[in-house]
Amino acid sequence: MPDASPPPAAVPWRFVLLLGALTAFAPMSIDMYLSSLPSIGRSLHAAPDQTQATLAAFFAGMAIGQIIYGPASDRFGRRPPLLVGVGVFVLASAVCALAPNIQVLIAARFVQALGGCAGAVVARAVVRDRFSHTETARVLSLMTLIMGLAPVLAPQLGGVVQLVAGWRGVFWTLVAFGLLIGAWVTVALGESRSPETEAQARGENPLKAYAALFGMRRLMGYALAGALNGAVLFTYISSAPDLVMGTYGHSPLVFNLIFAFNAVGIIGASQVNRWLLRRRLPDDVLSKASMASIVAALLLTIAAWTGWGGQWTVLPLLFAALSIYGLMGGNTMAGALSVDQRRAGSISALMGSASFGAGAVASWAGGMLHDGTPRPVAGVMFACLVGSALAIFGLALPGARKAQA
Repeated sequence: MPDASPPPAAVPWRFVLLLGALTAFAPMSIDMYLSSLPSIGRSLHAAPDQTQATLAAFFAGMAIGQIIYGPASDRFGRRPPLLVGVGVFVLASAVCALAPNIQVLIAARFVQALGGCAGAVVARAVVRDRFSHTETARVLSLMTLIMGLAPVLAPQLGGVVQLVAGWRGVFWTLVAFGLLIGAWVTVALGESRSPETEAQARGENPLKAYAALFGMRRLMGYALAGALNGAVLFTYISSAPDLVMGTYGHSPLVFNLIFAFNAVGIIGASQVNRWLLRRRLPDDVLSKASMASIVAALLLTIAAWTGWGGQWTVLPLLFAALSIYGLMGGNTMAGALSVDQRRAGSISALMGSASFGAGAVASWAGGMLHDGTPRPVAGVMFACLVGSALAIFGLALPGARKAQA
């Protein structure tokens, strides 16, 4: 079916590059230090569950912080909350680097996420400020291309930094990253919030804004789908080190290569999505990608539970299931942001917070079910993708058809 939207406009690459960098705070903060977890445990005399708690604390901070930045960016503009968040990220990263024990590191990771999440919230809102529904999906796919370089490069950079300067050097690198992005925002990102958004935000408190959003059936469909898709990604991120290095016995170098290869799959699918959006509507692509993801996750679950083919079956199917995320993430976000443009910041925050919240729960469930096999990872991913499909076909798409009628 042909796309009803006009042909794509020229890509504003400098603008997209900056917004993509703003969304990289989370992957940089997660992926750079994953291979350092054993070193952190030895250095701070922490048990494995305590070092894993530094990741869970970061997820929790990302989920909570976005709820704050979304309404703030609608009310005060996009730039001020963003610059505050970057400042918090830089200070918390320095505390992480200086942490004398695991308890301080866990707390600092939580605060680090509270600051870093501002980048993703504001970047998505800025995109919706400037583009239509379909163009938003295209730009978000481009941002995924840029943001996706973080999971490819960050593990390698983290490994080199750890070798040269230890795990504390990884966090000093994040300090430098935050300072660089803060300077870039200061000189290059103009204000994009519309007068209508400002008037809407000043006329209602954040709780009223979120209450209104929760009453929108179509938005809830996109939000639940986006959250559960995000949970698939975060389940993989939290489980990958143990699965690849523990269960399958690969070295940290091989783990980093596998991690980067899966990231390339997501990036590639996001660019296929951008190409498809020249001919299809975002919801059309989303519906078909959802069905494909269930098939991939079902095959992964069967392989994990039967043991057929071992890692040579599980890892390729894991790659397939993860890659389809690149076809879904931008389209669920674009669909949600199209529901109410006056509350773009709050919607961006709701989507991001729901994704990290679901990711934290899914990661916890995978950890609780951990049995030294790929079964828990596969089972949790399959359950999340089935839930995502139910949200898309039961809430989001019927609401979209009703809005178009």
